[in-house]
Parts: sequence; C-alpha cells; structure tokens
Amino acid sequence: MLKKLELKRHALTGISYMLPLVVASGLLIAIGNIAGGNPALISDYKSYYNFWEASVTLGVYGMSLIPAVMSAAIAYSIADRPGIAPGLLMGMIANAMGAGFLGGMLGGYLSGWCVNVLKKNIKVPIWAQGLMPMMIIPLLASVIVGFIMFFIIGRPIAAASFALKDMLVNMQGGSKVIFGAIMGAMAAFDFGGPVNKVASLFADGLLIDKIYGPEAIKVCASMIPPFGVTLSWLIKRSRYSKNEADNIKIAFPMGICMITEGVIPIAAIDPLRVIFSCSFGAAIGGILIMLLNVGSPVPSGGMFIVPAMQNPLGFLIALGTGSLVTALLLVFLKKDAVEDAAEVDEEEEMDLSGISIK
Repeated sequence: MLKKLELKRHALTGISYMLPLVVASGLLIAIGNIAGGNPALISDYKSYYNFWEASVTLGVYGMSLIPAVMSAAIAYSIADRPGIAPGLLMGMIANAMGAGFLGGMLGGYLSGWCVNVLKKNIKVPIWAQGLMPMMIIPLLASVIVGFIMFFIIGRPIAAASFALKDMLVNMQGGSKVIFGAIMGAMAAFDFGGPVNKVASLFADGLLIDKIYGPEAIKVCASMIPPFGVTLSWLIKRSRYSKNEADNIKIAFPMGICMITEGVIPIAAIDPLRVIFSCSFGAAIGGILIMLLNVGSPVPSGGMFIVPAMQNPLGFLIALGTGSLVTALLLVFLKKDAVEDAAEVDEEEEMDLSGISIK
C-alpha cells in the first residue's frame, strides 16, 4: 500500500509541473487555430510568417515538451536534483521515439530509481564527493537508463507503431463498424500521443483523396475524452478529488478546441480506468461517424469546424453518444476519491482545549 501511494505521489508531482505547460501550449494552439483559420506550422524561419502561425507553432513545441517535463518532475520527486538531468533526457527520448507521456512517466520512474540505487552503492574518495550529485550520478543514470530506453523499450514501441499503421491501412476498405471503432479508440487512447499520431496522420493523408470520414472520427474521438470526463464529474463529483476537478475545468474548454492533452493529468492518476473508458467511448463515436456518413474536410478546430462538416448533426450525435458512454463507464468503474478527505484532515484546526497553563 505504501509503495502504491509513493508511485501516486511521484505521478502527482509530475502532473503539477506539467500542467502549466499543457494549459499554456493548448491555449496557444487554440487561439492560433481559431483566429488564424488553422494556420500552417512555421518550417522556414527565413520566410514570412504571421502571428497566428507563430502561436500555433509555439504551442506545438510546448506540447512536444510534455514527456520531458513529466519525466524530469517524477525523477526529481524520487531522487531530488540529481534526477532532473536523466529525467529530462529520458523524456526527450520518449518523445523522439513516439512513446508520448506514458513513455515520459516510465522514463521518469526509471531515472529516479536508478539515481537512488547509485547514491546507495557508489563510493568515491572525499575529494570527489562534491561531484556526485552534479556530474557522476546524473551521467551514470543517463547512460544506464538511456540505453534501456533506446535498446530495450524503443524497438518494441516502434514495432507496435508500424503494426498499428499497417493494420489501419489494411482495414480502411473493410467493415465500417470495425474501422470506425479501431480508428476512434486509437485517436483517444493516449491523448495526443504516438497512437493518436498514427491515426491522425492516416486520416490527414486521406484528405488528398477527398475521403473525409476518418478525419471526422479523429476530430470526434479527440473531443470525447475531455467531454466524457467532464460529464462524469457532473454526474458524480465524488469520483474526483478537488485537484482533479480543477483539472477537469481546464480540460473541458481545451476539449472544445479539440485539444485532448488536458485529460492527461486525470489519466495519469488513474490510467487504466480513464484510458479504457475514453477509448471505448471514442470507439462508439467512431462507429456512429461511419454509419452516419459524417465527414470533415478540415483536420482540426473542434466545435468551430462543425458547420463545415458533412452531416454536422450526425457528428453531434456521435460526439454526444461517445461522451455519454465514457462518462457512464467512469462513474461505474472509478471509486470515490479519498484525497479530499485527507486534505481536510490536514487543514483541521488544532484543538487547544486540552492545554492548561500552570
């Protein structure tokens, strides 16, 4: 039980450091997309670019830092300052190899644990003790955990990503129901991570051939997690702590703009239940998108691009149904939060009635 609480405490530390980055980056993307009409990212810094392109580009850069910030914060929580450097590096590796925020969390835990093991087992002369937290331990931990990420964890993740992409390509011409379910579940599975990126790139590529159904699934499935989590909180607020409720209030407006990353702080606390519920609800939404022949010629923009869709009413039906399914699953699967009760105990006033002065 103690070990489980420690894991959760480290994850909460990572979330607290990561959340401002998610909010700032998400709002930059939303402002740029809404006001600038979905501008392109800046790729050539010598050519002209406008304010909205700069806003979206800055937001995308910020989102790419999420695994590194999460990893460094978790490693810092476990091992203090010597864990920051290896934690940052593991997060960068996770982002580069497509492991997303889940890879960043794993890299943070591995970095922190490795640093603690090195602290206990490495003995150096007195003159070198000052170099331990600044150079020796961060370097050794970065090498050890970096090799694990590169040579043990990286290849399976890359192989899984290629397999998922091949599966999508092969199933595109098959059953609408199966395709919609798989596409929807993938788009919501890791809240903007590598699995979502595979589905997104596949849908974007089909726009060239004027096939708009997969793009509509991507938009719908990206919005279902924040909408579903928010609806579950409205149905049964006891399922969430005060900190989670505060995060939900941020995730919902981000979801309106099709920014799924706002759900990451909630998913990081209870990943199995939240990921399953969001993926299942998004799968239902994807099925309805295909059955109702909904299409989106615009790749992003959330609720603001619904009028431009083919069968916008069908999109709203799919979005509402998928969000409701996600909400009901969360209500039934999650347990009541206990964090608020603990916080209340800590904040109780001190009882001084038993103290007497002689």
